[in-house]
Amino acid sequence: MSRLPPESTQQAVGYPSLFLLVALGALVPVVPTGALVSSAAVVAFHQSSPFALLVVFLVASAAAFLGDICLYWLGQRGVRSRSGSKWLRVISDRAAPERLAQAQQKLEEHGAMVLVLSRLVPAGRIPVMLACLLGRMPMRRFARGDVPACLAWAATYQLIGILGGSLFPEPWQGVVAAVGLTLLISAAPAGWRRLRVRFSR
Repeated sequence: MSRLPPESTQQAVGYPSLFLLVALGALVPVVPTGALVSSAAVVAFHQSSPFALLVVFLVASAAAFLGDICLYWLGQRGVRSRSGSKWLRVISDRAAPERLAQAQQKLEEHGAMVLVLSRLVPAGRIPVMLACLLGRMPMRRFARGDVPACLAWAATYQLIGILGGSLFPEPWQGVVAAVGLTLLISAAPAGWRRLRVRFSR
């Protein structure tokens, strides 16, 4: 038997919490937002309501979009200011120079559509956002590219959660599997870069 609380309690607490945490994770890129969405999808998969997965998708997409827009707005203020800003420094510190150079090149070649790929590639969002800021991309254009990016991101991590929920009979088992998989995906690029540096030496 499932040890999860009743569905009404999950919905009253879970959806607002998911929204706040995903939006916070977009502002402060240390919160594992992908794992949050996958975990919520596992719980929704085991619910009887056919709309639970749809609500998780909409909540996660909206929260990611809101967080991105807020972070971009804060970054724009830093770009316009002569002395910069705390938020612009935070974004810059999290974008490796080589990743920023790649993002700027891709942005010149493909425009705002690069935002979609940046949301799907682990650690790809911040360098592309910084490239958009340094390129003085208007907020409206950034927002148009960020909408499909957030939708694709939410759908991808929700699919991971659905797969985890379908493989295990108990929701908590699916949550553990989904969280482990999303954290592994997030850590893979950094691990690959360390291996390349180590072998190159």
